Amino acid sequence: MTEIMTVAEIEAKYESEWILLDDPETDENLKVKSGKVLWHSKDRDEVYRKAREIRPRHSAVLYTGRLLEEMAVVL
Repeated sequence: MTEIMTVAEIEAKYESEWILLDDPETDENLKVKSGKVLWHSKDRDEVYRKAREIRPRHSAVLYTGRLLEEMAVVL
């Protein structure tokens, strides 16, 4: 998976999944615009384990589904 994809393309292809991106392109507010998908899974912990295994130099993790009300986002 080395193709650069926009966030819209990623959301369409990987619905309700956690995505590990390599070398993400961001805007001035550090919002991810695009990147190379390194790994994806419905299981968040699996994506973080893979990130520790691969150790990408620059990366981001996205979730493409809806966050539940009881979920918290830490920036």
